Amino acid sequence: MRKGICAGLFAILFTPVAAAGVEAPKGLGSEEFGLTPRELVQAIEKTEQLIARCMSEQGFKYIAADATTVRAGMAADKNLPGLSEEEFVNRYGFGVSTFYTGLPPQLSTGYNPGRVGLGERNVQIFRNLSAADQVAYNRALLGDDASATFAVALEIEDLSRTSGCTRKAVSETFKPDQLKASHYNPQDALINKDQRMKAALGYWQREMKKAGFEYSHPDEIEPDLRNRLSALTEGGKLLVSKMSKDQKAALRKLQDYERSVAAKSFKMSEEVLKPVEERIQEELFSRKVQ
Repeated sequence: MRKGICAGLFAILFTPVAAAGVEAPKGLGSEEFGLTPRELVQAIEKTEQLIARCMSEQGFKYIAADATTVRAGMAADKNLPGLSEEEFVNRYGFGVSTFYTGLPPQLSTGYNPGRVGLGERNVQIFRNLSAADQVAYNRALLGDDASATFAVALEIEDLSRTSGCTRKAVSETFKPDQLKASHYNPQDALINKDQRMKAALGYWQREMKKAGFEYSHPDEIEPDLRNRLSALTEGGKLLVSKMSKDQKAALRKLQDYERSVAAKSFKMSEEVLKPVEERIQEELFSRKVQ
């Protein structure tokens, strides 16, 4: 971005407005789904216990993962040892299509937040099953979308993709509206209503459009990529090794698109959106955002 444009933009964004200084509503937390850290841990523990119970009823062994394990899976998103987030995004985009193999998360050997969040004990239980039992196990645990593990769904704040015992468990833990794809973190909703963020998002949208990407908000990109990948891979069930020549070419095209849109969005978000978001968060919660 040209320095003159950048300076003018931030002069507008950081000008005090009526919304500045507003505190977050009582009870609103800074974690996923607007939960407090304590509430998030409680939700994780309850959900994992319910998953274990449901799996037992289905005739399978599943050990409830503790909050530390699930949080590790969440933290593994866009994270590889030795790479900064920016380096990860430039190489692998958001990690949606770029790491796709068609294998269930438990059998992946590289980057896979879903495998991390399931916990090593559950991964070993799965790997000791026969191929047929592995299919039945994941059908019970994850239903139609093997990529929608609990940890992944929590991190991307989209429980709508969950199925199987995972879906049953989150349905008993989270509110009905939180299970919908349209659900939006209440903290993010507050931030997006701020006039400074509206101005920043408008600038982000225009710059993205100049680069050939039609999105109105960064949060729209990953769901779009997941939908495109699902359509290309029969809902994530098609092994790369079983793809036709045309299907492999289409996957490479999607991966190139993901890297390109992710790199542009990340750069714009870091330069334009993140400083504004942190400023508003600080005002909402009356503390400095870490």
